[in-house]
Amino acid sequence: MSPIITRRGAAALLASTLAAGTASAQDSLPSIMRLFVPQPPGGGTDVIARLIAEVMGRELGQTVVVDNRAGANGLIAVNALKQSRPDGSGVLLGGVSLFSFNPNLYSKLNYDAARDFTYIAPVVDTALVLIAGPKSGIKSVAQLIERAKAEPERLTFASVGIGNSTHLSMEMLTDTAGVKMTHVPFNGSGPSLTSVMTGETDCMVIPLVTALPQALAGNVTALALLTRERVASLPEVPTLKELGLEGLVMPGWYAMVGPAGMPAPLVDRINAAIRKALQDPTVSKALRDQYLEPMQGSAQFVRDSVAKDSADWGAFIRRKNLRVE
Repeated sequence: MSPIITRRGAAALLASTLAAGTASAQDSLPSIMRLFVPQPPGGGTDVIARLIAEVMGRELGQTVVVDNRAGANGLIAVNALKQSRPDGSGVLLGGVSLFSFNPNLYSKLNYDAARDFTYIAPVVDTALVLIAGPKSGIKSVAQLIERAKAEPERLTFASVGIGNSTHLSMEMLTDTAGVKMTHVPFNGSGPSLTSVMTGETDCMVIPLVTALPQALAGNVTALALLTRERVASLPEVPTLKELGLEGLVMPGWYAMVGPAGMPAPLVDRINAAIRKALQDPTVSKALRDQYLEPMQGSAQFVRDSVAKDSADWGAFIRRKNLRVE
């Protein structure tokens, strides 16, 4: 005898069928995920992205392709992300500058950090270091400040771009020390570091991951760390605070975000894949060998970090009247 299906039973069967279809759709992801990086190949963000991409892809069942979209202080990469569907086909790895500094610097910005991103996970934290080039003759922070006071605006400092952490760090340093120097922005960490090494500029603040090989090789002099404590890789290099320069500690975190509207289950899934990548022994060692500290955290942790650093550094940016048009 055929089973009798009541109206209530039919409704339940339909609901379970729809739920199964939804679960299946959530389980499937596009075959390729583009991981947008707002720096050219070889930059600090690019290094991080390439180290975690393979394990991420294996965990998600996707091919994760690193897509470098350098320029305009991250705006080009953000535009690419905004054109992605919120289905796991596109994510972006960016630093604190992109999420907390740009909204305070640009009078007209093509994205809203609170509205246009889905925050997914923190990835790594890195120290920033003040360096000087060999042709500058500068061997200490005291000497740097002495020369800057004697010849206001004569000394030059490079940055990876207007308004990012490498620029704001030097603005904070010169403000705290009461000196004036001339800013020379570049597009990317490679060209800016080269300018210091060749003597085109005198000094700069740069992530430790980028500067350390050149510092160990004697191509630049590490003057001070913009951290709360010294780092094991440069045990003789003091922090700015140790030298009596009480300024804001520059955050060096990087986080993964997606376009607005990503569903929570997908966010959790990508967050878990990033955690797996950071816990992978080979990846973890490679990151730490680059003096990048893996971070484990939630999407909410990223949102809270963005809000705090935006408030802290936004006040400094407004006081110094720093604007990017």
